[in-house]
Parts: sequence; structure tokens; C-alpha cells
Amino acid sequence: MRSPQSLHNGDTPSPLPRIPHFQSTLSVQKLRRFNSLILVFRLAAFCFSLASSIFMLTNSRGSNSPRWYDYDAFRFVFAANAIVAIYSLFEMGVSVWEISRGATFFPEVLQVWFDFGHDQVFAYLLLSADSAGTELARTLKGTDTCTAANAFCLQSDISVALGFAGFLFIGVSSLLSGFRVACFIINGSRFHL
Repeated sequence: MRSPQSLHNGDTPSPLPRIPHFQSTLSVQKLRRFNSLILVFRLAAFCFSLASSIFMLTNSRGSNSPRWYDYDAFRFVFAANAIVAIYSLFEMGVSVWEISRGATFFPEVLQVWFDFGHDQVFAYLLLSADSAGTELARTLKGTDTCTAANAFCLQSDISVALGFAGFLFIGVSSLLSGFRVACFIINGSRFHL
């Protein structure tokens, strides 16, 4: 009686070549490092955007002092930074999910394009809001508002500067998510570095 592994001529089949798991482990480690890097930039964008919106929200001194919500550009700075802080908080949770579970929160094609598209939109939103805030702060420096209420102008400047720092970090996140989209398109259905 023949063994189940024997062939017609009595030869036994050669064992299948064993593929070492080193490459896949290395790829997983690279992906984890890449996601950790994105998490760091999203954390920085969250911190700076949140700080900017808090500085703008608390920028009212007294009844004689100007209020930030009296100026459209400062309202725009507050709203844009608050939106980006909320978005960054969500994306930080998604990044932690990806790092801990090794899988994307949404289906991969949706996740890759969602991150890239929203990073782009929110980076431009922050840039335009902080540019408008800079112009208004510069205009106010030449009026009596900034000489009478110097703390108001200083806190407005700090809020706008923090918003620009948030833009810088979400811009880097946008570049990284763009790299991720390019890798996804080149490699097909799975993202590999």
C-alpha cells in the first residue's frame, strides 16, 4: 500500500519551501512605526489647535475691552482651530486603533482616502483662518484698540501663532497620508511600505 505522499514513480513530493516570517514582521514593524509617526503629528496638531481655540475663547478682559467674537476673522480662527482639534482627536483614536489592532478602523480604501482628503481640507481651513486672523491682528495694531487693551492684542497674536503651528503639524500629517495613498495605489489593495 502506498503512503498518501508518494507519487506514481515512488518518489515522495518535495516539501514546500518555507518562507521566513522575517519580511512580514519587518513590514508590520515599519507600518507600526509609520502609524506611530502619524499619531505624533496628529497629537501635536490637536494640542496646538486646542490651545489656539482656548486662547481665542478666553480673550475678553472686561466690559471696556474688545471681545474676540466682535471680529469675524477671530471667530473664524476660533472655529477653524476647534474643528481641527476635534478632527485630530478623532484621528488620534483611529491611529491608536490601527497601531493596536493592526487593521484600519474603516475599510482600508475608505480609510486611506478619508485621511488624505480630510487632512488636506483641514490644513487649508487652518491656513486661511490664521491668515485672516494675522491680517486683522496687524490692522488692529495701528488703531487705539491695541494701545488701550494690549493684553487683547497679545492674546490674539498668540492664538493665531498657535493656529499656524497646528497648521504645520496637520500639513505634515497630510504629506504622510498622501504618501500612504501613493503606496496604496502602487501596491494595490494592501498598504505596504
